[in-house]
Amino acid sequence: MTDQALPMEEERPVGQALRRGWRCRCPNCGSGPMLRGYLTVRDSCPVCNEDLSHHRADDGPAYLTILIVGHLMAPMILWVFTTYRPDPWVLASVFSVGTVALSLFLLPRLKGAVVAMQWAKRMHGFGNNA
Repeated sequence: MTDQALPMEEERPVGQALRRGWRCRCPNCGSGPMLRGYLTVRDSCPVCNEDLSHHRADDGPAYLTILIVGHLMAPMILWVFTTYRPDPWVLASVFSVGTVALSLFLLPRLKGAVVAMQWAKRMHGFGNNA
């Protein structure tokens, strides 16, 4: 089969899809909710009926969350400890709450972004015109 015989698929804008995924919205229309709860991806968009069941986010969002939270909190803990010298229990309490809160904030947004990236790049069956 030559390149001429292959049907040309329309380019999907990656940046736009990532922004929509970050907002936990459908990467196709941007208005339908992508998630049905905290982390469960819907099978299809309720607005445009885009099939979202092909996603394979797996552990990617969790790894990205750990990477981001670790790189933000570790230098901050060091800076706060060396600058202000708080009691260890205060430092542990404040940064534990901050770490959990930041993780809970980032996890669904990163899952939406990973699913949106897969949709934009036509990975794992998102490119099928079935």
